[in-house]
Amino acid sequence: MPRRQRQGYRPGMRDYYRPLVRSDFPRPDTALSLAGGPRWFTHVARHRRDGSVTRLAATEVPPEALARLTARRPSLLGLPMDRAQIMGILNVTPDSFSDGGSDRNAAEAALRGRRLINEGADILDIGGESTRPGAPEVPSGEEIARTEPVIRALAGVPISIDTRKAKVARAAVRAGASIVNDVSGLTHDPALAGYCVENGLPVCVMHSQGDPETMQDDPVYENVLLDIYDFLERQVDMLEAQGLARGKIIVDPGIGFGKTQAHNLALLNGLSLFHGIGCPVLLGVSRKGFIGRIGRAPEPASRAPGSIAVALAGIAQGIQIIRVHDVAATRQALALWQAVEQGGKDDA
Repeated sequence: MPRRQRQGYRPGMRDYYRPLVRSDFPRPDTALSLAGGPRWFTHVARHRRDGSVTRLAATEVPPEALARLTARRPSLLGLPMDRAQIMGILNVTPDSFSDGGSDRNAAEAALRGRRLINEGADILDIGGESTRPGAPEVPSGEEIARTEPVIRALAGVPISIDTRKAKVARAAVRAGASIVNDVSGLTHDPALAGYCVENGLPVCVMHSQGDPETMQDDPVYENVLLDIYDFLERQVDMLEAQGLARGKIIVDPGIGFGKTQAHNLALLNGLSLFHGIGCPVLLGVSRKGFIGRIGRAPEPASRAPGSIAVALAGIAQGIQIIRVHDVAATRQALALWQAVEQGGKDDA
């Protein structure tokens, strides 16, 4: 394993199946539903670690793998996973790369959160520790002081706590959070996985490489798509073995977390592979650096068009949750994109 980067790598020949996702009308009789939703596939790309990628008919996929690709994902917090849900970002930090220092106090942060819900967010992801590249770790007590009062002030709103720490998660859940979103993929705090399992909490497992302070220091992968698949699959299997239902686990490939621009683009191109884990997939690309570089938008606040373009590309691959800063613009774009895709046919 070169350095620390190949956390998920497992040696030996193995087949990975990436559904070639479609949504056009009419749908062939032989089509299979992707994750129980409206998108479908008749063929897959088979990836192997020797670098080969082969197109196969879906009927050639082993039954167990095919079952995970097609099984309907259970609803989470009453939100159906057969359509795209919008997770609004509410950072209550002084130093997050895009919206840090936006609020003077918890009341202002809660007001901003209510506004995001009114703009169309289905759930809020509240974080008290910046995870931008180079960000230092925040003590648990300080992170709790930032997040807990905001969560309490947003009572009744579906809330995810964005944290790597069990102490912070406990305080957030007591205050009203319902999902734990861990950017370390449950590798930072050994107690967090057990806490989520014991309490039956839905959890989002994200891939990152190292801590935020060091994650962009020369990231290396054997095969970025397959390495990250292996890591996420291993963490999901661990949670399920401990007693957490697979339907309560979300996976996130962690765009921008210990990845170069080339890594990010390879992951985005192959996103549908992650449906093979059998969980809802979350995509968080909003305002990230590669969008600024490719889209020539140096200021994070000016990256909404690029962020929305990448989010829609993810939804076209069947992604169930998109995590965004620009909720109103994303909701409008999604509504129009879906209307055009359906062509006015309710059953399209």
